Amino acid sequence: MNPGDNNAQTLERELAWFQKILDIRIRLYFEQGCEYTSIEDVPAPDLNSGNDPEKDNSLYARTIKEFSMSDAERIVLLLALIPHVRPQVLDTFFIDNQNFKRPFTEFGGWKGNTHSGFLPTGETVSFILAANSLEKRFKIIQLFEADHFFAKNNILRLENRGTGEPLFSGQLVISIDFLNRLTTGTTHKPDYNINFPAKLITTRLDWKDLVLPPEVFDEIQTINSWIRHGKTILKTWGFDRVIKPGYRSLFYGPSGTGKTLTASLIGKRAKADVYRIDLSMVVSKYIGETEKNLANVFDQAEKKNWILFFDEADALFGKRTQTTNSNDRHANQEVSYLLQRVEDYPGVVLLATNLKANIDEAFARRFQSVVYFPIPNPELRYALWKNHLNNHFDSLQEGMLEEIAHKYELSGGAIINVVRYGAVRALQEDRDLISRNDLVCGIAKELIKEGKTLQE
Repeated sequence: MNPGDNNAQTLERELAWFQKILDIRIRLYFEQGCEYTSIEDVPAPDLNSGNDPEKDNSLYARTIKEFSMSDAERIVLLLALIPHVRPQVLDTFFIDNQNFKRPFTEFGGWKGNTHSGFLPTGETVSFILAANSLEKRFKIIQLFEADHFFAKNNILRLENRGTGEPLFSGQLVISIDFLNRLTTGTTHKPDYNINFPAKLITTRLDWKDLVLPPEVFDEIQTINSWIRHGKTILKTWGFDRVIKPGYRSLFYGPSGTGKTLTASLIGKRAKADVYRIDLSMVVSKYIGETEKNLANVFDQAEKKNWILFFDEADALFGKRTQTTNSNDRHANQEVSYLLQRVEDYPGVVLLATNLKANIDEAFARRFQSVVYFPIPNPELRYALWKNHLNNHFDSLQEGMLEEIAHKYELSGGAIINVVRYGAVRALQEDRDLISRNDLVCGIAKELIKEGKTLQE
C-alpha cells in the first residue's frame, strides 16, 4: 500500500472523530440535547492499530506519535488540514447569528479568493477547544508560541494577522511540507513562485570541471569541512557556547568566474539542496512584503538544512542609505531584518556579488570567509578551453588553442558562450570539429558585450 493510501485510512478515522467533536461542541454551546457533557469525553482514535490487527504505520499516525500530540493538538492539526482534504466538514460554521444577522464572531474564519468553503482561524480553534472558558482559551495561546513544536518544526501557524488585530484572528495555515507528508506522503521541494522567491539549483558538473586558483579551492574546502564537521565542533567539542551555528561566506568577483557553480557543487557534495534567492521577487515596494517573502524562505530552509545562495547580493544586502524619508527608513529596516535572519540561520548562507565594495560592512563583518573569484589566468583559461571543447577541437591546432588562452582574457562563463557559438557554427557548415576561426568569431562577440574590440 502506498503512503497516500495509508494516510487516507488513518485520516478517515481522524475526520470521523473530529466531526463528532464539532457536533458535540455546537450542541453544548447552543444548549441543545447532547449525550456528552464535554468534548473531552470522546476518545480519540487509537493510532496503534487500524481496522486490521496490524500496527498503523501511516505517516500520519507516525507524525502524531513522533510529537506525542495531545487530543487538543490533534484537533488543531485536523482543523488546519480539513480545508485541503474535506472542506465541507466546516460548513457548519456558515450558520448566522439571527439576533445580529451576521456570522457568529466566536466561529472566526476567513474567506479565500477562490475557495468557497470556511477557512479556519485561531478563533475557530478557540471555539472548538475552549468555547467560553477563558482559562482554556489562554492555554490555547501556547499552541502557537515559538517554542511549541508546531512552530519549531514548521507544521502550522497563525498568519496574516493585521496590525493591532487579535492574535486569534490570524489564519490557521499548515505548511506545504506537512500537508504533503500527511496526505500523499511525498516529500515536497518547493518551486519558484510569487510567495516563494527561490529556485532549487543543481548541476551535472563535478569538482573536476571547476577550474579555480589553488587559494580559492582552499577557501571552498574550508566551507566543505565546516558542513562535514560543524556538529562535532559545536557539540562534541563544546564550542556552541561561543560560536553560533551556521556558516556565512561572501563570493565576489566578475561575472562568469564560477560563483554559482561552486555553490551548486558545495550542495552536491553535502547532499543538501541549494536554493538561489531571486532578489527581484524578494524586494517589494509594499512595506512589509520583503520581510514576509524572505521569512517564508528562511522558515522552510531552517527545517531542511538548505544552503541559501543570494546571487547579486548587493541588490539587497547593499550599503544602507542615509535616512531622509520614510522610504529610506523602511529600506534600512529591511537590511537590518535580513542581517538578523542571515546571522541566525543555522545552515550555510552564500552571498555572491560582482563588487565587494557594494556590500554593507555590517554584513561583511559577519562572514566567516570572503572568497575572491578572479578572471582565470592564461594557464587556467587553457584548462577551461580544453575542458569545455571536449575533444571537438582539431588537435593539430593545439598550439593555437594555447595561444587563444594566453591572448584573450575571458571568464569561464564567457568561454562557455564562445564554445556554444563555435559548435553551432561548425555544424552549420557540416563540420565535426570547431576551428580556430569559429572561436575567434565567438570571442569577438563576447568582447563586444563588454564594450571591447577584438585585436588579432
